[in-house]
Amino acid sequence: MAPEPFLGTTESTPIRHHILSVLVENKAGVLSRVAGLFSRRGFNIYSLAVAPADDDERFSRITIVVDAESAPLEQVVGQLNKLINVVEIRDLAPTEAVERELLLATVHIDAEGRGELLRRVAHSGASIIDFSGSAVTVSLAGTPAALDTFETSLAERYPSLEVQRTGRVALPRLHPSA
Repeated sequence: MAPEPFLGTTESTPIRHHILSVLVENKAGVLSRVAGLFSRRGFNIYSLAVAPADDDERFSRITIVVDAESAPLEQVVGQLNKLINVVEIRDLAPTEAVERELLLATVHIDAEGRGELLRRVAHSGASIIDFSGSAVTVSLAGTPAALDTFETSLAERYPSLEVQRTGRVALPRLHPSA
C-alpha cells in the first residue's frame, strides 16, 4: 500500500478544530448530557462519533471535534470534567493524532459514465459497495481532507449525488521507541 499523502496541518496552518477523545461510562443518558453541555454553553460540535471502548462495553469513547472558534479548549475540557460519567479526556493535537472518517456516496449515473466513475474510484482508493442499473454506491475511508477532495471531485462531475459521512475518529500517533 502506498504511503498516504500529508493532508493535515502544518505550523503555519491555523488549527480550526480541537479533537477530544472522551472516555465515559457506558450508561443511559451520558451522550445526551455531553451534547446538552455543548448546547447550553454555545459550543459548536463539528463532528461526534461514539462506540464501546472495550470488550465488556463498560466504557464508551466519544470522539468530539470542537470548533476552536466557538469555545476555548480549557473551558470545554473544564465543563466536560464536571460531568460525573466522564472518566478521561484527551486533547489530541492534529500533529499527534491519527484521524479517519468514512464517506459513503451514491452516484446516479448511466451506463456510459460508469467507466470514468470506476477510474475515479480506483484512483482514489475507494471501493464500490453497491450498484444498480442507474446508480453506484462507493465507500472511502481516509483523512477528512482526502474525503473533502474526493467528495468535491464527485460533486463537480456528478450533480445527482447523495453523500453521508461518519465524522472523525482519532487515536494518538504511535511514537517510535527511543
